[in-house]
Amino acid sequence: MITGEIKNKVDQIWTTLWTEGLTNPLTAIEQLTYLLFIKSLDEIETTKEQEAEFLGLEHASLFPKDKQYLRWHQFKQLGSPEEMYRIVSQEVFPFIKNLHGNEDTAFSKYMKDAMFQIQKPSTLAKVVDSLDNLPTSDRDTAGDIYEYVLSKLSTSGTNGQFRTPRHIIKMMVELMKPAPEDKIIDPAMGSAGFLVEASEYLRKNYSDLFLVQGLKDHFHNTMFYGYDMDITMLRIGAMNMMLHGVDNPNISYQDSLSEENKDIEQYTLVLANPPFKGSLDYEAVSNDLLKVVKTKKTELLFLALFLRILKPGGRAAVIVPDGVLFGSSKAHKAIRKEIIDHHKLEAIISMPSGVFKPYAGVSTAIMIFTKTGAGGTDNVWFYDMKADGYSLDDKRTEIEENDIPDIIERFHNLEAEKERKRTEQSFFVPVEEIRENDYDLSINKYKEMEYAKVEYEAPEKILEKIQDYENEIIQGINELKALLKG
Repeated sequence: MITGEIKNKVDQIWTTLWTEGLTNPLTAIEQLTYLLFIKSLDEIETTKEQEAEFLGLEHASLFPKDKQYLRWHQFKQLGSPEEMYRIVSQEVFPFIKNLHGNEDTAFSKYMKDAMFQIQKPSTLAKVVDSLDNLPTSDRDTAGDIYEYVLSKLSTSGTNGQFRTPRHIIKMMVELMKPAPEDKIIDPAMGSAGFLVEASEYLRKNYSDLFLVQGLKDHFHNTMFYGYDMDITMLRIGAMNMMLHGVDNPNISYQDSLSEENKDIEQYTLVLANPPFKGSLDYEAVSNDLLKVVKTKKTELLFLALFLRILKPGGRAAVIVPDGVLFGSSKAHKAIRKEIIDHHKLEAIISMPSGVFKPYAGVSTAIMIFTKTGAGGTDNVWFYDMKADGYSLDDKRTEIEENDIPDIIERFHNLEAEKERKRTEQSFFVPVEEIRENDYDLSINKYKEMEYAKVEYEAPEKILEKIQDYENEIIQGINELKALLKG
């Protein structure tokens, strides 16, 4: 996690942009992302130059020899804010927009409509100076800073989107343990948080994949897929992936639930927090999905989509609102029955309602399942998460209580969970019992409460005590009256 000092610096940058007139959080984040990207490009280039020099190799620079002044460390030293503004707005910005030239990459596709919207040279000079003091050369710290910038997206989008906290994303990735051969998708990607975290997990746990040409090419070109219907988020997502070292992610503008989405059995892993209560063009929804679950509820349609786009044996870890687990409508029951009877439901991790504050107070759960097409659900693992390392109010300050390490450890050692009782925080429920309960997946349906036995005094004794208290009160009142008369 980044320190309070770094957060304060980011807050100051935010205030600078806000006072200039960039009051739309998405616009401000977009402009900050461009500048972080420009700074990162220079830092990466410097590292490559140093490595090439150390190894005695020739380095093919990203920046042409006659364009070295476009680099962050060069233009930041210009004494004149006006000159810096001219170079950044008229030369650096067009340079990053055309980084991939005419190639058909996500970056070039979504950057072509990008606009530099900082209007004043003095504002740019202040922001550049502030960003220059942030420690972005370290990949982890840069990621944390960018996540903090993204956390400024405090308003829910028109499609019911809100930002998934990074520690929840990280937990879900660690639960699923992506492998170098996986083909990963988030069909409601937003800023690409799940895809970024999956890429970081692979770098950390499979660093040798970059020594195998086939796996390296797969990582950069055919591993990561994301869809969204917001061009700005696609642009931010594409830059976010590139800032985290994925050269060519497959990021597309697409309504995942529509007939336009032709994906069938394409992916091995779905990681997603699909929109709840989002606006929906019901007429455009794919008939394939409506055959599985006839509804206008986006959260149910997305579950049907995940089953369609996963390859047999493919896995999913997705966030759903609690209503999906116990809703009594025909559509709610149909999707739960489909997953339980025809595929393998593995786990339901119930999360406290404060996890998404201050953006939303909705209660949610993580659903983990494998597509089999032939059933396989036997015992479903339930976990009642009570704390995620942060207070559950709007401030979300760090606290010691945190169930996440316990959840990860227990999920990867389910054999040891079989003897746990329903009164504990995690336990198994056999599929037959779930079917008997109309496919209800809410943890409270199965959790047993332990009540402590309390011994009360006999009623006569309690009445005597009440009488004594009353006599004391009357005596006190009489004494007060006597004092007043005196």
